[in-house]
Amino acid sequence: MKQYYVTGMSCAACQARVEKAVSKVPGVESCSVSLLTNSMGVEGSASPEDIIKAVSDAGYGAAPKAQSISELNNKGIQLEDEVPLLKRRLIASLLFLVILMYISMGHTMWNWPLPDSLAKNHIGIGLIQMVLSGIVMVINQKFFTSGFKGLIHRAPNMDTLVALGSFASFGWSIYVLFAMTDAVTKGNHSLVMSHMHNLYFESAAMILTLITVGKLLEARAKGKTTDALKSLMKLAPETATLLRDGREVLVPISEVGVDDIFVVKSGDNIPVDGVVVEGTGAVNESALTGESVAVDKVAGDRVSAATVNESGYMTCRATRVGEDTTLSKIIKMVSDAAATKAPIAKIADKVSGVFVPVVIGIALITLIIWLLVGQTPGYALARAIAVLVISCPCALGLATPVAIMVGNGVGAKNGILFKTAVSLEETGRVDIVALDKTGTITMGEPRITDVLPSRGVDVRELIEAAYALEKKSEHPLAKAIITAVEEDGLASSDEDFYKNLPLKRITVEDFKVYPGNGLIGKLKDDSAYANQSRFNGYVIAGGNAQFISDKAEVEGDLKVAAEKLAEEGKTCLYFSADNRLLGIIAVADVMKDDSPKAIKELKDMGIEVVMLTGDNERTAKAIGREAGVDRVIAGVLPDGKEEVIKELQQKGKVAMVGDGINDAPALTRADMGIAIGAGADVAVDAADVVLMNSKLTDVSAAVRLSRATLKNIHQNLFWAFFYNVIGIPLAAGALIKPFGLELSPMFGAAAMSLSSFFVVTNALRLNLFNIYGNSVEKKQDKKIEKDGGSKMTKTMTIEGMMCGHCEAAVKQALEALEGVETAEVSHEKGTAVVTAEETVTDEVLRKAVEDKEYKVLGIE
Repeated sequence: MKQYYVTGMSCAACQARVEKAVSKVPGVESCSVSLLTNSMGVEGSASPEDIIKAVSDAGYGAAPKAQSISELNNKGIQLEDEVPLLKRRLIASLLFLVILMYISMGHTMWNWPLPDSLAKNHIGIGLIQMVLSGIVMVINQKFFTSGFKGLIHRAPNMDTLVALGSFASFGWSIYVLFAMTDAVTKGNHSLVMSHMHNLYFESAAMILTLITVGKLLEARAKGKTTDALKSLMKLAPETATLLRDGREVLVPISEVGVDDIFVVKSGDNIPVDGVVVEGTGAVNESALTGESVAVDKVAGDRVSAATVNESGYMTCRATRVGEDTTLSKIIKMVSDAAATKAPIAKIADKVSGVFVPVVIGIALITLIIWLLVGQTPGYALARAIAVLVISCPCALGLATPVAIMVGNGVGAKNGILFKTAVSLEETGRVDIVALDKTGTITMGEPRITDVLPSRGVDVRELIEAAYALEKKSEHPLAKAIITAVEEDGLASSDEDFYKNLPLKRITVEDFKVYPGNGLIGKLKDDSAYANQSRFNGYVIAGGNAQFISDKAEVEGDLKVAAEKLAEEGKTCLYFSADNRLLGIIAVADVMKDDSPKAIKELKDMGIEVVMLTGDNERTAKAIGREAGVDRVIAGVLPDGKEEVIKELQQKGKVAMVGDGINDAPALTRADMGIAIGAGADVAVDAADVVLMNSKLTDVSAAVRLSRATLKNIHQNLFWAFFYNVIGIPLAAGALIKPFGLELSPMFGAAAMSLSSFFVVTNALRLNLFNIYGNSVEKKQDKKIEKDGGSKMTKTMTIEGMMCGHCEAAVKQALEALEGVETAEVSHEKGTAVVTAEETVTDEVLRKAVEDKEYKVLGIE
């Protein structure tokens, strides 16, 4: 999509005119114009020159949008210049308007004092009003140049309505002024006084001033809707410190290239995306992810532009610079979303395209009808002018884009990026969410879940032998054991550490790999600081059940336990030492902590949740059962995922959530593709929504935000239509006879000024919306306190929980009980804090946990 800035637009009618003109250019496939950001997105093969010419021929200006971040920053600053300009116009207008109102209404209606030489000179008073009104019109000449230019191009806009209303008031007043001079020459002083009350110079000036007030309020509010985008732009660092020939050199950001080595000190902004080469740091990534807690970075970790190193010193290698950085891509996504149009906006677009001509027609009909029924020309003209100045196409034009921009900004602040306005609107309308298992519901890498030693074998001895054997293997399951040991510091090379460590420094020699089955090696104790291992010199074997069955007998109780683990979707690794079984270590792709919560939230929203995976059915069902999904589809190959999505689409709108390259076809096929941000670039490119934080709860948050934004749009559209439907008949005088309601042109102008401001302010309320729904949880907590004895909180002490997988299993078992509201489970503390009705007994809670093969030590 090519983007352009468009100048000269004042309302939705202008927006529709530009879209229509550009859409006619050969090679343009689609065109979307945003009144909010004065931008235009064009897709197709048409040249920029042809597009700019089409905009110019339509009576507006256009220029290609800035491409670099520094240019975007400058453009962001320029967009704010409208506010001080309007403020200066308003102050100058008010200065002359106050004097005009004193003379026209203060003196004429309430006899406020004037100099004697002027008080009895009615022609002089009229001339002064004409001059003051003319000055206000000159100050606000933009309304006239834009309005009449629109008429010349046969594309009348909001400025046309304002210009016609003000000009008609001024022109009629000139006519009355000449009539007054004629009456003076004839000596008819009573007619002169009568004509004095038919001067509308103050209306001509007041209309322009009040509309300027509305424009100023609107500009201020519109500025706030783009705060998120401007904030992102301002995050871009302008300089970087590079290492060149061993020296630190400060250079402009534009001079940083891929593979350059840059330095990041404590307190520095990271200039470009890169990888830490040396050193450590605590990096605050809240600007990109919304997470306020600093992330520790070590050699090999990735860092992103515009994040802040809160402490430490790092040297990094640049991997992405310029427009390829994560920050630049986020800015482009947010900017593109603002330049696109939501489907619901088409309703307002159709109305806006014919709105101004219809209003002008209604004003003329109003004038004619009042003249035909015998009213004076002045009265009939006042009604027609009121129709012109109360009508507001801006409210219609802003109803959708302001809500889209604010909603998109709220998402960006929380690490949820909607690529287009369509994706923001449609995400909340999905009926089915299909979740890829690996990397989406689960961590995407195997972890140790259970350790079951044989009789007479210590847990540490089993882990010791398994680690020694598996650390020579490159198999993914081996990495689970290696990672678990090394992350706990058990492989430390510090000699003092090993003096007190139960695990010994041992290695394996004569190592052999039997692909698809297992590993064999001889255990050798290298420890000089602890007693020799009793398995020293033994041949250690590790692998699947069949491989070990030839080398050791598997005890009955371990067989039963292994079968149960397999039913839970875990892979059992068996280890033996010289024909004796050491035990079993179960490994599984562990579920993410927030997966069950995210899935429950989606189901509570009335969305069906389906899990797709290439795993076997038994493993898949175990994970699906624990996660709480509605349906599991197992054994699906990458191309098969796309077919499954097509089948699901027959039941309703489908969102696909994935993170890998193999998810790209399904993400593209789905009505809404949602990519986990830490996943493959291909998946991110194929998706409509990107979750930067890689949290599954952000899926439900995205749906929640989309629904809130759509609701806000409906409110805005209702107000815009309701305002015009009620306001135009009221201004025309249709309600005078039945209800006695009449509207002067000045009050009409005030109402018009406030209508757009109301729409924009209503959209800004989205900034207060909590996309994670914590307000619901708080209400539940308050209810517990209010009910007093109706609910209880109990703390269960549980033995056997070793990981987040265990936590999730216990939590699910407890929360599945009738009467249980929440269960906060911690494997580290070995506790579960349960909030439930008093009718839930200790025996029921105990049974639910022990049915999952965990032991309850006590309930308080």
